Amino acid sequence: MNDCIFCKIVQGLIPSAKIYEDDDFLAFLDIRPANHGHVLIIPKVHAERVTDLPESILSRELVLAARIAAAVLAATGMTDFNLFNTNGAASGQEVFHHHLHVIPRKAGDGMKLSIDPQTYREGEMAEIAGAIRRRLDLREPGES
Repeated sequence: MNDCIFCKIVQGLIPSAKIYEDDDFLAFLDIRPANHGHVLIIPKVHAERVTDLPESILSRELVLAARIAAAVLAATGMTDFNLFNTNGAASGQEVFHHHLHVIPRKAGDGMKLSIDPQTYREGEMAEIAGAIRRRLDLREPGES
């Protein structure tokens, strides 16, 4: 993609602090880190969302993220980490090339992830679960 900043990083047109590279992935430090050691893992193939990626990439991404997270923790002395991904503008995605954040964490780091929980009205949870199962073509045991 011509105007994609991450594609330009993959092509070497924009510099980055690379920490890992193979034929399919590139990982580098985020230039606006939540904490020092904050890494972005991107597939080299352009895809906007996780749902747009081929399974061959998806099947390797989480394994790579775990390996990178362990290295980040060891290098930074942090104790914990978040894996974070956004898909689409409404979710907060700013760069429309799939990327997975590895954010090292420690107690008192000031970073907050918050959710304002909602509730289901009577029967709504079962209705939504059924709709999702139908789209996955899965059925509960005994369900027709």
